Amino acid sequence: MAFHLVRLSVLNFRNHGEIGVDLGPEVNCFTGPNGTGKTNLLDAVHYLALGKSYFDPVDQHNVRLGEELFVLQGTMAVGEEEDVILCSVRKGLRKVLSRNRKEYDRLADHVGRYPVVMITPYDGQIVQEGSEVRRRFLDGLIAQFDKGYLEALIRYNRALMQRNALLKRLAEQSALDRTSFEPWDEQLVIQGSSIHATRAGFMKELIPLLGEHYSGITSGPEVVALDYRSSLGEEAMDVLLKRTWDRDRAAQYTTSGIHKDDLLFTIDGNPLKRFGSQGQQKTYLIALKLAQFELTATRTGSKPVLLLDDIFDKIDPQRMRHLLRQLSGHRFGQVLITDTDANRLHAAIDGLDLDTRFFHLDHEGISREKKERTIAG
Repeated sequence: MAFHLVRLSVLNFRNHGEIGVDLGPEVNCFTGPNGTGKTNLLDAVHYLALGKSYFDPVDQHNVRLGEELFVLQGTMAVGEEEDVILCSVRKGLRKVLSRNRKEYDRLADHVGRYPVVMITPYDGQIVQEGSEVRRRFLDGLIAQFDKGYLEALIRYNRALMQRNALLKRLAEQSALDRTSFEPWDEQLVIQGSSIHATRAGFMKELIPLLGEHYSGITSGPEVVALDYRSSLGEEAMDVLLKRTWDRDRAAQYTTSGIHKDDLLFTIDGNPLKRFGSQGQQKTYLIALKLAQFELTATRTGSKPVLLLDDIFDKIDPQRMRHLLRQLSGHRFGQVLITDTDANRLHAAIDGLDLDTRFFHLDHEGISREKKERTIAG
């Protein structure tokens, strides 16, 4: 079912004191100098949709300096109804997330109800950093439309933690034997096999879309691809655990399994990290996120809110134009865009079939452009 964010209210979140903004159902542009909190507004939307920050997993780090709590509230138009989502974090207490005044018992029950896709310069870490970052990206992507996957991931990580703790005890208490590990091994086999199958199936859908979106943005000759690397692609999880038992004992942790999976990004057959220019890497990541958007919309039946954070820097005007054309024609739902250069954003959108609202942020707050911008191409 179609949905969009009607109003966003923020209290003591990051650098914002108290701020509220009424959003349009299509394109909303936020411009202003660096340090005025444009990115933080997008992150507030991410918080309301997924119950966590896109940038900092420690909730209390997002409380404004000198304050004791932050509160985020969003009104979602869902069909003919409205849902009010509230997320609050007070230092020393657990996070509270509620929908229509009913608090969730588990964050997992909220994930996927209001899907979002965020594209930001910080996404470069998906290419540059270690495999843990890429797995977190992949897990967060699939979890928005597959609750069974999220449950399997929670069970797998719980079993992995217990098995690793037991391996440490084994090094101290030689009386422990192999049978003590069987319950945790069984869970790793069941959940790990399910997770691997879901990831592998998902990749078959994602990879072609990645190539299509990259070509659509660049109109260039480069060929991009994505390789899902997992030890479970070569042998079953139970066989793997048996084969690596001695290594696990020596290391005192589980050395193999789906928690070691990785993604390899390539351009013209070479690793993107080493052979892709900064512009190519950024374009690749945008294409990857647009592929994520398309798959999420197909799986959930709802177009995610698309959050575009300062993505036009280091992309040439032609590539930016191609990207914005994909936003026109109502292919996407609600879009929130930030940019430091208002003139650049105005120029890029001119001539496209987009209804837009422009907001300007400075260190005093936020204001909306009085002139409506309804532009028909």
